[in-house]
Amino acid sequence: MRHLFFRVLPAVFLGMTSVLTMIPAVHAAPQSVAQVYDRIRNDPVRVNMFLRAFPKGADLHNHLVGAIYAENLLDWAARDGLCVSLKEKRLLDHACTHPGEGELPAAELSHHAESENVLIDALSMRDFVPTPGDASGHDHFFATFARFGSIDDAHSGDMLAEARDRAARDHVTYLELMISPGIGGMIGAGFHHPLQGDDFAAAHQALMPEIPALVQKARAATDQMEAQAKDVLKCGTPQAHPGCAVTVRYLFQTLRTLPAQAVYAQLDGGYATVKADPRFVGLNIVAPEDDPTAMRDYDLHMRMFHFLNGVYPGVKLSLHAGELTTGLVPTDGLRHHIRAAIDVAGASRIGHGVDVALEDDPASLLAEMARRHVMVEVNLTSNDEILGIRGAAHPFPLYRRAGVPVALSTDDEGVSRGDLTQEYVRAAQTYDLSYADLKALSRTGLEYAFVPGESLWTDHHPGQFVSACRTLPVVSASCTTFLKSSEKARLQWALEQRFGTFEATVTHEGLYQ
Repeated sequence: MRHLFFRVLPAVFLGMTSVLTMIPAVHAAPQSVAQVYDRIRNDPVRVNMFLRAFPKGADLHNHLVGAIYAENLLDWAARDGLCVSLKEKRLLDHACTHPGEGELPAAELSHHAESENVLIDALSMRDFVPTPGDASGHDHFFATFARFGSIDDAHSGDMLAEARDRAARDHVTYLELMISPGIGGMIGAGFHHPLQGDDFAAAHQALMPEIPALVQKARAATDQMEAQAKDVLKCGTPQAHPGCAVTVRYLFQTLRTLPAQAVYAQLDGGYATVKADPRFVGLNIVAPEDDPTAMRDYDLHMRMFHFLNGVYPGVKLSLHAGELTTGLVPTDGLRHHIRAAIDVAGASRIGHGVDVALEDDPASLLAEMARRHVMVEVNLTSNDEILGIRGAAHPFPLYRRAGVPVALSTDDEGVSRGDLTQEYVRAAQTYDLSYADLKALSRTGLEYAFVPGESLWTDHHPGQFVSACRTLPVVSASCTTFLKSSEKARLQWALEQRFGTFEATVTHEGLYQ
């Protein structure tokens, strides 16, 4: 990749009154940064330090409910006076004034280190070792959510605050978080209006009177979450946390493992929420793709998306597809999920996409994805933990070889006990990536984010400025106007500024010499 950097970089203030100003000269040649990286790339300690400070454009595949470490969850349970079950290894939803058999107040876990460690292991992938009663990483991973789900709603704002602060520490510019506010009401509405086959039009008409109230509940829940997070982060005060500066948008997250009428109602309500609330920039469908219901109804779900694209035009989709292996489902189940997500549902991003080489005619599928710029959100750690897919068995190099855009993401960083830096380190060391490769991955994340506005780059080619800004480093009036008009371009320009600062710093850091 060609690096385009300037001895003078403009700075864009990313607020309501965005302006273009000049910042001090940056005296770092990109090739010198590449030399620094090449010098340390086989040193695990220094490369981790390097990549922790490395600017990361976006984390586009991040489930908020899975982004939180077990220690945080146990602290909140203690704060709320809740019980934990040592027998079931889960948080309970009731106060612990009179603990039952095998129960313990969460507040007492600090005095019971062994019990606390058992719970942390049960609520995450920490130290997971298969046992007869807990045989697979797949099952353990997904089981964690039921073990801590009792406190999700009460602490959604705490979760958001934690995710934003961690992103800031990890030098992430933009978060696109998957959340499901008000989803219970949408599921309930679906059961009130049973779906008859593919008669989505009738289902939509039946739901229409309830949609406004469902959307309002989703928006109110999001308001409450954001208000709580703002309070925790102290945004707007002199004590503001770094997380306040991280830009956040949401994907409405629906569940694929429920009966068809409940899935349809979620999707209809989710589409309506995205159209009504600019904080929501797209839609996704989640839960284990190998679940029997999810497998049986997969094509039906894709047709639901196709129908609703006509009802709610302009809603963007990032869909979990191809998070499968031959060990989980019959080979027939691996033949078309990614293709259907793109061709039928109209997804512009694919989450995971691990089984792409097992789809029918993978070469043509990959060519289509490259031609249509369908980006793949790559989650290396969770693919290893859940599917056992790692190293050379992962299609990450295949996607890159085929010209399909890819970006690294975390999936459920709390459950996996990692962050985006961990994904970059893993990718760099496993696939022998250059500094230019890493920079391209970071830029690609923002390029394919659903944040509104035109891109700073021409035709999805990071490094090639749009015509309005081709005079840089001379700041033209047209570029100033362009950056003011596009939130995406402002975020991309902020990332370029961060690269300038980072590259100037690391080339003079003695620890890297």
